Amino acid sequence: MTETARSQTAPIEGPDPEKVKAELLAKYPPKVARKRAKQIIVNRLEPGDKVPEINANVRTVPGLMSQRGCCYAGCKGVVLGPTRDIVNITHGPIGCGFYSWLTRRNQTDPDTTPDGHNFMTYCFSTDMQEKEIIFGGEKKLRQAIQEAYDNFKPKAIAVFATCPVGLIGDDIHSVCREMKAALGINVFGFSCEGYKGVSQSAGHHIANNQIFKHVVGLDDTIGAGEFRVNLLGEYNIGGDAFEIERIFEKCGITTVATFSGNSSIDAFANSHTADLNLIMCHRSINYVAEMMEKKFGVPWIKINFIGAEATAKSLRKIAAYFDDPALTERVEAVIAEELPAVQAARDDIRPRTAGKRAMLFVGGSRAHHYQELFRELGMRTLSAGYEFAHRDDYEGRKVLPGVKVDADSRNIEELDVCQDPDRYRPRKTPEELAALSAKGLEFKDYQGMMPEMPEGSMVIDDISQFETDLMIEKYRPDIFCAGIKEKYMIQKHGIPMKQLHSYDYGGPYAGFKGAVNFYREIDRMVNSRVWGYLKAPWQTNPELAATYAWE
Repeated sequence: MTETARSQTAPIEGPDPEKVKAELLAKYPPKVARKRAKQIIVNRLEPGDKVPEINANVRTVPGLMSQRGCCYAGCKGVVLGPTRDIVNITHGPIGCGFYSWLTRRNQTDPDTTPDGHNFMTYCFSTDMQEKEIIFGGEKKLRQAIQEAYDNFKPKAIAVFATCPVGLIGDDIHSVCREMKAALGINVFGFSCEGYKGVSQSAGHHIANNQIFKHVVGLDDTIGAGEFRVNLLGEYNIGGDAFEIERIFEKCGITTVATFSGNSSIDAFANSHTADLNLIMCHRSINYVAEMMEKKFGVPWIKINFIGAEATAKSLRKIAAYFDDPALTERVEAVIAEELPAVQAARDDIRPRTAGKRAMLFVGGSRAHHYQELFRELGMRTLSAGYEFAHRDDYEGRKVLPGVKVDADSRNIEELDVCQDPDRYRPRKTPEELAALSAKGLEFKDYQGMMPEMPEGSMVIDDISQFETDLMIEKYRPDIFCAGIKEKYMIQKHGIPMKQLHSYDYGGPYAGFKGAVNFYREIDRMVNSRVWGYLKAPWQTNPELAATYAWE
C-alpha cells in the first residue's frame, strides 16, 4: 500500500459502522439479511494489508432497486458502443434499442481515420415485432444487415442479441457468417442476452471474447513509434482518452489502440502488435489483456490516470517498463511541466474542500480511482462500492485462485487461448521481467480497492436504494457519486450528486488537466449553498393554520 493510502486509514469519524450495518440489515427478511451481510463489509485492515472477504458478482435480490444494468448493456453500451466505425445492430424489440443509442458521453475523432466513419450517433435495431417473436427473427436480421451495408458501407457490422432472441433461439452467429461471406466485410455477433450473468459484467466478458476472436490479430502491420502501448478500459467519457493521448504524445509514447474510447476496428485488429497493455478499468477489459498475453506475448500492467499523482505514477511505470533513459527523461520533463498548474489549482481549492466527505458507488474501477482525486482535495471516502465488480476488484487478484466458478459464470464462453505458433513474441525475457518486478513494477496484478480505503469505511456491493437512503441519513456526506438512475433521488436529500458514469456535462477528468477540472467541479458542488434551499418553507417549518367557518 502507498504512503498516500496509508494516511487514509485513520478511523472514519461518525456513527459506528457496525451499528449502521446492523440497521441496514434489520429491515430485510432473515434470508436476505444473511446474503446482504456478506456484501456489506466494514473495512478493517489486518497485518499484511489483508482485507475482509466480500461477496460479489452474485445475483441481486429480487425486489431490491439496484444500480445494475444487464448483460446487453455491458456488451453493447460499454465495450462496443464507443467504437466509431462499427455499425452496431441491436437484434430485438425496439425497447431494447434505447441502449443502442449513444447514452453515454463517449467522444471520438473520426478525422483521424481516412474514411471518417462515425456511426456512434446512430441507433440501429431490427425492431422485432410479435410476428418475429413467434416465427423467428433471422430473416429480419439478414435484411437489417443488408440495409445497414447498403446505406453506410461500413468496415464491420456487429449484432447484439437481447433477451427475446435468446428465448426464441435465433441463431445470430450463423446469420452473421452468412452475411460476412455475402458482403465481404467483417460481420460478427454477440450472444449477450440481458438475462445472462448477474449484471453488465457478463456483457463485458462476452464483448472481450468476441472482439478477441473476430478482430484482434487481423492486421500484423507494425506501426510507427518506439514505445507502443494499448490503453484498455478507457472509454473516453467527456474526452478522458483525448487528455491521456495528449500526455502520451508529449512523452513520446504511441497509442496503438484504445479499448474502446476514440477507437476504430482497424486499431483493434492491430492491437496485438503493441509492446505493453495498460489496464484502466480492470473489470471490463482484463479478459482481453490476459488473452493477448497468452496468444501474442503482450504483458499488461494496471495503471490509473484519474488523479494527478496517479497519472505521474502511471507514466513512471510505463517508463520503467521500457527502461529507456531518453523516455524516462521525457516523462519526468512532462510531469515537471504539467504539475505546477495542478498544484496551483489544488492550493487554491483545497482549503475549501479539506475535511469534507464523499461516498462513491460507481461501476468499473471508478469507485477506486476517484478516491485518488478526493484525497488530493483533502477529502475522505466514507463508503464505496461497485455495481458489477468481482471479488478481485475489491480484494485484489490474489483471491482469484480461491474463487469458485458458479452457474451464472458458466453461461459465458471461456475461450481456449494458446500461443500463436508464428506471432507469439515475448516483449521481455523472463530475466528482464524478474528484474523489473524486483524494482517494484507489478505485472498481471491489481491490489483492489479495499486495501487503500480508510479504516472503518463501509464497502457495499450492489447497493440498493433503501441502503443508499439510510447511508445518506446516517452519514450526511458532502457529496455522493453514482450514476444517472440515482441522481435525483440523492439530490432530494439535499446532497450534491456527481454523476461519474457520464460526467453529466463535465470532463475530462483524467490526466493533469482533468484533475484541475475535477477540483473546480467538486469545489463548486460541495460549497454551493443551493442545497440549503432545497426544501420549501412549509417543509422546513410545517405549520397548520385555519379558522372555523362560523368565525
